Amino acid sequence: MNREFVEALTQVAVERGVTADELIAAFEYALRQAYLRQRGYKQKEVEEGLGPVVEVQLDPQTGELDVLEIRTVVEKVENPDREISLADALTYDPDVQVGEEMEFPVEREEFTRIAVLAAKQVLTQRLKEAERNRVHTEYKDKEGEVITGTVARVDNRGSVYVDLGRGEALMPIKEQIPSERYHPGQRVKVYLKQVQRGSKGASLIVSRASEELLRYLLRQEVPEIAEGIVEVKAVAREPGSRSKVAVMSHNPNVDPIGACIGHKGQRIQAVSSELGRERVDIIQWSPNVREFIRNALSPAQVGNIDVDTEGKRARVVVSKDQHSLAIGKAGQNVRLASKLTGFEIDFEEAEEITDLDAAILRASEKEEKERVSQDAKSRFDSLFADPDE
Repeated sequence: MNREFVEALTQVAVERGVTADELIAAFEYALRQAYLRQRGYKQKEVEEGLGPVVEVQLDPQTGELDVLEIRTVVEKVENPDREISLADALTYDPDVQVGEEMEFPVEREEFTRIAVLAAKQVLTQRLKEAERNRVHTEYKDKEGEVITGTVARVDNRGSVYVDLGRGEALMPIKEQIPSERYHPGQRVKVYLKQVQRGSKGASLIVSRASEELLRYLLRQEVPEIAEGIVEVKAVAREPGSRSKVAVMSHNPNVDPIGACIGHKGQRIQAVSSELGRERVDIIQWSPNVREFIRNALSPAQVGNIDVDTEGKRARVVVSKDQHSLAIGKAGQNVRLASKLTGFEIDFEEAEEITDLDAAILRASEKEEKERVSQDAKSRFDSLFADPDE
């Protein structure tokens, strides 16, 4: 070996994204495995540690390569691959004693062409393992984040492979937006859904159908969400078609729906465009379950709502002219509303409806506002009250 060989290994390490030390260690391991297999040991026996003790050392500075067999000096040899008799050892070193280890250099000529090819095969395998471990380590901390990647290829089953820069991720059909068509070189934002370490290395699963991608895009487009003023409480999504997002404001002076929609709808249109023109409905979240269900069913206008909180079911009275709108095309509106609220929704059609829930809610809200106003007035008056009175 020479210095040029070590430099070539270093260059390969840079190209593969591993360290030079990792690659040199892989080379030493490969050469040791090849030598043992050349000595007649099967792969399983080699993996179990049978055969002679062999050390391979490649000096990264000089390129000097040493292959040594290590044998222990004993009185009586029971394992000739690992032991040497004291009588034989004394011919090499007059001062040697029982229990000491002796090193015996292996000449390069002892490596056959087959052994060299075997070493190359093992080195390639170890290099792939090092790459997979690196990919797993690098992306494990990014699990649950949104990353911009480039479509590398689309296989004949429709699965999309996305190049993330230092690793390639799989986007299965179920994680794709049905209305989108992907082509090599296309840049896409994907949600890193899963990072696993398998028998074949790190497995990266990404998604464009995830609800988390919609949450991320809203944070990017709506400063009030990024700052925590507006909170996204729930998301229900049918990728590429329609979504419902429930929001609330922690500042009474900020309208959460208006903040998400933006001036002339610019913010929500930007989100929709990134998701293949998916329609995104923004609704007001409410701690009152009936009001939340009512908002979730918009744009349909519904009447009285009976709620079974234990069974997670709601019976909604709806007029004939609003029935189809409440259900939506192919049941989409009620399906999304059910997913958003967590309640199974059943409809009861009526000729006329009386919106008792809405009336009661308005009355309670009015009463609460009046109480808060009265409390504020009392605190204001107390600041300027005469202390002598």
